[in-house]
Amino acid sequence: MREGISVTPIIAFLFLLGACHPNKKIEKLNEPERPNILLIAVDDLNDWIGILRGHPQAKTPHMDRLARRGVLFSNAHCQAPVCNPSRASIMTSLYPSTTGIYFLNPDITESPIASKNVVMPKRFQQEGYDVFAAGKLFHNGKGINETHIPNYAGQFGGFGPMPKEKVSTYPGHPLWDWGVYPERDEQMPDYQIASWAEEHLAEKQDQPFWMGVGFYRPHVPQFAPQKWFDLYPLESLELPKTIARDLEDISSYGISITREKHVSPTHDWVMENDEWKPLVQSYLACVSFVDEQVGRVINALDNGDYGDNTYVVLFSDHGFHIGEKERHAKRSLWEDGSRVPMIIMGPGIPEGKVCNKPVQLLDIYPTLLELSGLEHDSKHEGNSLVPLLQNTEVEWPHYARTSFGPGNYAIISEDYRFIQYRDGSEEFYDHKSDPNEWYNQVGNAKYEAVVQQHRDQIPQLWHPILGKGSTGHLSYQASEHK
Repeated sequence: MREGISVTPIIAFLFLLGACHPNKKIEKLNEPERPNILLIAVDDLNDWIGILRGHPQAKTPHMDRLARRGVLFSNAHCQAPVCNPSRASIMTSLYPSTTGIYFLNPDITESPIASKNVVMPKRFQQEGYDVFAAGKLFHNGKGINETHIPNYAGQFGGFGPMPKEKVSTYPGHPLWDWGVYPERDEQMPDYQIASWAEEHLAEKQDQPFWMGVGFYRPHVPQFAPQKWFDLYPLESLELPKTIARDLEDISSYGISITREKHVSPTHDWVMENDEWKPLVQSYLACVSFVDEQVGRVINALDNGDYGDNTYVVLFSDHGFHIGEKERHAKRSLWEDGSRVPMIIMGPGIPEGKVCNKPVQLLDIYPTLLELSGLEHDSKHEGNSLVPLLQNTEVEWPHYARTSFGPGNYAIISEDYRFIQYRDGSEEFYDHKSDPNEWYNQVGNAKYEAVVQQHRDQIPQLWHPILGKGSTGHLSYQASEHK
């Protein structure tokens, strides 16, 4: 399909494609077939996939192939660099500042505003779709996925399996572990989730379907069988690019909010214990392992009856640091904390396109409604990406916004990132000349006007923090008193 074509032909092409598919029996030729939705979530996946070049040695042939078959959004960002608020935002298309869900709790049902929105899977069920899912789509708290997803198949072991004793020497949180474990792919929950998806994609579906597949790796514990570690020998492994004294031009609050009360290892501990390369290796091994599971799901879709009439969306819930900015894990407003892979493929969508416009995970819900020919929801705060799927260079006036608690925001445009913290301190990075965000340009007269344009995007009102007691809550509170 040529770029610049209107959305009406996309929908018309979709309907004709379903009606003309030689392997499908159409009951009523005057009723066009509605598209299916396959949503693939990957937990804690940063830009370390081959096609995004986040790490030069990353081996992800299946996600790369998926990107070549659709549109890769190279400047996509989460709305919060933490699992629960990010996923709540995706499934409601509301910002954390609107719902009050900033950290690992509470659930959507406990937000007076978020609970009034119909979450994505239930909206599609209301529209007559068969809805089913497995793995991590919403946050992993007890009963949360079951509450929000009809016909939820389970976690299949979640973050397991767990060894009797830690594989690494890190003495902290039990989930923070890494290394070779277990022996076989078949023992991994993600392998079993992919098997579940294969089975369902081979079945006859009487209604259009919304299918969610939520993979757990590369979230900690970063375990994978030996063969995935063999792809990344330590002796030839490259570390992330960093510079000395990277934090000198960042405020003490900006440093504290990314470190206080966090459970991940400090960079000092990593360096003192010579664990940086093993952490990079484990992360990459988990990425390649989960890439294989993504490939199995896509192959099952292609080999079944629904490959020609299914929209596929692959995304991660937030980024992940592995030594950049002298830190590890998520929970930051820098590029490594907010940037995520996002790929959309399906009927009528051009192949092999890359879009550099700033987009957000909360755009997925309104996009899928429009692609499916369903009425938009006026409460949604995301924007349909259909104009960018038609033409990746179309004028796009929107920014991306990430927050870590009220008052802490990153505003991202096509070429810049602006960060404003609750104490009033700021950072500004020019990605054209400084893609690694090493040099804070706040105060540089050259950027004064464009800084103000980004500053104007900061919300002036926000919902009070809901929930309590999670690491995010504790970090936010501790930083206030530093």
